[in-house]
Formats: sequence, structure tokens, C-alpha cells
Amino acid sequence: MAVRPLSLHPDRLLPADPALRAIARELYGAVCDLPIISPHGHTDPSWFSDNEPFGNPSQLLLAPDHYLYRMLYSQGVPLEALGVPSRAGPPDTDPRQAWRTFAAHFHLFRGTPSAMWLNHVFVEVFGIDVRLSARTADHYYDVIDAALKTDAFRPRALFDRFGIEFLATTESPVDSLDHHHAIASSGWGGRVVTAYRPDPVIDPEYPGFADALEAFGEITNEDVFSWKGYLEAHRVRREDFIAAGATSTDHGHPTAATADLSPADAAALFGKVVKGGADAREAELFRAQMLTEMARMSLEDGLVMQIHPGSFRNHNAALFASHGRDKGADIPTRTDYVGGLKPLLDRFGNERELGIIVFTLDESTYARELAPLAGHYPVLKLGPAWWFHDSPEGMRRFREHTTETAGFYNTVGFNDDTRAFLSIPARHDVARRVDCGFLARLVAEHRLEIDEAAELAADLACGLARSAYRIDANETMAPARRPA
Repeated sequence: MAVRPLSLHPDRLLPADPALRAIARELYGAVCDLPIISPHGHTDPSWFSDNEPFGNPSQLLLAPDHYLYRMLYSQGVPLEALGVPSRAGPPDTDPRQAWRTFAAHFHLFRGTPSAMWLNHVFVEVFGIDVRLSARTADHYYDVIDAALKTDAFRPRALFDRFGIEFLATTESPVDSLDHHHAIASSGWGGRVVTAYRPDPVIDPEYPGFADALEAFGEITNEDVFSWKGYLEAHRVRREDFIAAGATSTDHGHPTAATADLSPADAAALFGKVVKGGADAREAELFRAQMLTEMARMSLEDGLVMQIHPGSFRNHNAALFASHGRDKGADIPTRTDYVGGLKPLLDRFGNERELGIIVFTLDESTYARELAPLAGHYPVLKLGPAWWFHDSPEGMRRFREHTTETAGFYNTVGFNDDTRAFLSIPARHDVARRVDCGFLARLVAEHRLEIDEAAELAADLACGLARSAYRIDANETMAPARRPA
């Protein structure tokens, strides 16, 4: 088979209708080069503290990206063949051979967001002009590998090249923040901050919960086995995260259930949890209570709260046993927001100084539940199309199902939620193109004036994220905190 050229069409993802495309082009042209605000993601802070060259193409682009290897795994490709680590450690897989395996199967990604993101990376970041295939695998590997050995492709240089203004990683209460402290003291101007993800010490069903709780106490010097000490430990650790630049917390619970127990009942439930005696119902109730406790603390310290429910984590039991978490086996589930969030909203829903951003993997809730909730409660805003729906059609469905009820300004723009650092510009570019196409239709239908659409395009690209996540572009200090 002949080698085929690779290029990016300038009108990709813009409307096919010529009249709409002309409007979308104008809107996109004004926002395509705006800075990137990435307020929620899973990149490794050590990349930016150490600023060491990335490894090889497979280590950087393939092994960390569950979007890629879940597709390959579904087609019978073993994770070991791709260099994906297991519980036993990294496999003894030649990186070049792993890349060849990936290249030979790249056709599987046709029509998927992954193909769009990767082709953007190949063209815009590495300057490659032929399509990836088994025949071009070694050419790709050599070009990318050579580039990664140069100073221009070190993490900080790429961060600056990509025009990233703000990037948040995600750490748990028992993770070290040393890399963030090293970034802050390095003199480099890039703003990389942390976000507080307390799941390992909040979820009694989280693997290693007991050990994490023990470490939580050691880090905070609090008695985390008493209800009062446990809550105080969260406050202590949140202050540590704020000192490391955090503006948000993140909560990846199975459901959106919240609770508002009395202090006595909450303490009694916590007593069962720390003794290991909580059943599944009680574990769910404890997680629900802790969302309300986290909201209470966010009202005190100013951290914006993100709730990411609705994933059945590690559905493939055999794969979880062999390879651990986050290996592409998480599956969306139905999620109740109207009932689930009501206890929290009864307590805090009208607090204008509290910010809560809600995400979903259950698209059926967009128009029925989430848009009406965010269109009423001052504390709520809608996170963008997330994970399985982080795609052109997913983004369009989100706008179509939520805008008429919640408007644009009860949403938070876009965040990329990725471990794949090099794909961040590609993901933001997709979101900007899709949003400009959506706005172009509103202009063509005389539902928006062009100047309104231009302002909205800029807000969707940057402004709403800055506002919702309380990011001051000219300020690197922690957010203002409300006294307890």
C-alpha cells in the first residue's frame, strides 16, 4: 500500500453548510490562538518540576493513554504488547515494537476523537506529513524520538509553546506536593497547580483505604480515627493544597448521592467506617455525607468543588487484578442528580460564594436534570462534555440539550481532563471549533448577533473557565478564602 499524505484541513469540524461555515470561520479565527486554560487534568507534575526530556514515543504517547489502549484491548491486543505497566511493573516490551503494534492497528481509530487528537499532534507538534500505518511506523518513531531528545521538546518548552496559561494536576491528600513546591521555587513562569482529590481517604471501598487513612494522619498530625480529627485533617491538608496553588477540589464518586446527617449520626457512621464494619449501603452514605462536608469546607476556604460521578470503575475484574486501576475498563452508569444532590443543595444551594461544578457520563440527564438544576441554583455550574462524551458529537449534544435552559454562563467552558500532555492543544482546538460552529448556527438563525457570538466564543474558550475556577490571569497566589 502506498504511503498516504497527512494534513489537517483548515475547516475541520466547522459546519458543512457554506453560509454557516463562513460565520464559524470568523468566530474561530478570533479565538484559535487564545491562551489555554486547563483547570482539571491528570498530567504528571514531575514533568514540569524536573523538566527532563520525555522518554520514547511509546512511553509518552501510548502507554499512559487509556483512550488508546482500551480500543486496542477490545480488538485483542494485549496491554503488555503496548508497554502498559501491570501490577508486576513495566513489561519487557521493546518500545519500538510497541509503536509498530500501535501503528499497525491505527485504522481502528478512524472516526474517533483519538484519531483527531493524535493527527493534530503528529502534524502540529512533530511536523509529520504522512499517515501513520504499519509501513510508516519506524519513520514516525524516529522523527518523534529525535525530537524528544531536543530542548525544544522538554516539558516546560512545550508548555510555553502550547500557550498554556494555567494547568491543574490532580493529587490525593496522601500524595506529596514536592513537585509543585519545586515548580514554584524554580523561577519558571509556567503556572502548574494542584487540585485536591480526596477519594482515597473518603471512599471506604477504595483499594488501600485503611493504609491511606493511616498516612493521612501521619501527614496532618491529626487523629484521623476520630470524626473531629478526621475533618480537621481535611482542613489542614486543603490549606497545604491551597498553598501549592490549588483553586479546586475533585470528587470521583460512583454516584451523585449527598447526605446531611446530624453530627452525632455522622460520627457514628464514621466510627463504623474506620473499624472496617461498613457495608455497601453505609459506604455509599458516608461518601454522600462527605460531599456535603467538602461543600461546607469549600464555603470556608474558597476552593471550587468538582463532582465527577457515574463511572463503574474497573469493570473488568481480571484486568483490575492483573493491571490495577485506570486501564480503560471504566463504564458509564445512570446517575440521579435531582434526588442525589438535594440534601447538599438544601443546605448550601443558595450560597453565592460557593462554586460547585457537576459533570456527567449520563447524557440523558442533560435536559431533564442538570440544565434545570444549574439554571436555578446559584452554586451549580455544568462541567463540559466529559470522558466518553469528550468528542465533537458529544460537545454538540451538550450544547443542544443544556443551552436553552441553563444558558452558556451556567457552564464552565472546556477542560481537557487528560493524562496525554501533547494532546491538550488538540482537545482545546476541537472544543473551540465545535463551539464556533454551534454559535454560527445561532447567528444564522438570527438568535444571536455576531458581536454577541464573538464574545461568547472567547468566553467559552477562556473566560468561563477563569471565572468558574477562580483563576486570576495576573495572580499566582491562592484564592481568597472566606473566614470560617
